Amino acid sequence: MFPGSFNPPTTAHLAISEAVLAQRSLDLLVWSVSRVALAKEDVQRPRLNDRIAVLEEVAAPIEWLEIDVTDAQLLSDIAAGFDVIVMGADKWQQIHDPIFYGNDPARRDASIAALPTVAIAARPPHDCPAEMVLDLPDWVGTVSSTQARTTDPALMAPEAARFDAQTGAWTDPARYEAWLARQRED
Repeated sequence: MFPGSFNPPTTAHLAISEAVLAQRSLDLLVWSVSRVALAKEDVQRPRLNDRIAVLEEVAAPIEWLEIDVTDAQLLSDIAAGFDVIVMGADKWQQIHDPIFYGNDPARRDASIAALPTVAIAARPPHDCPAEMVLDLPDWVGTVSSTQARTTDPALMAPEAARFDAQTGAWTDPARYEAWLARQRED
């Protein structure tokens, strides 16, 4: 299980997915997107349906990749029933903040304890347990969806880059809004 907003999916998401498959001896990986992601509740654009359509296009030719949409927000709820959960080192640090558990450290600890085996993509400067870290090329830890949206669209997965070129979904909000208006007219 690899939860995230994948807003947009990047070359790093794909590299991490391939690495966890090989290094944790998995047959299948599920990218899971929360309808309302914790700490990202205000994400309005691109629309969830458009993001999911792009993820489905990314996954279509990859037999070991599936897409899931969930109402769950806590990683322990999203990953329930899975053998491995994948996350970045920044997310590993974030899930230790009691604010996401009603400022209840006991609830936080129970949630973290409920996680399946954790596989972490290192992301400087965040620290995480060495035994959880995936062996990845250094460039992977420097890529972010924010960077792909704002300064380097070449970091997007090819399917996301195509959708963005067509609609402006991530790089040109005004063009995306115009595209949405045309979709409503059709």
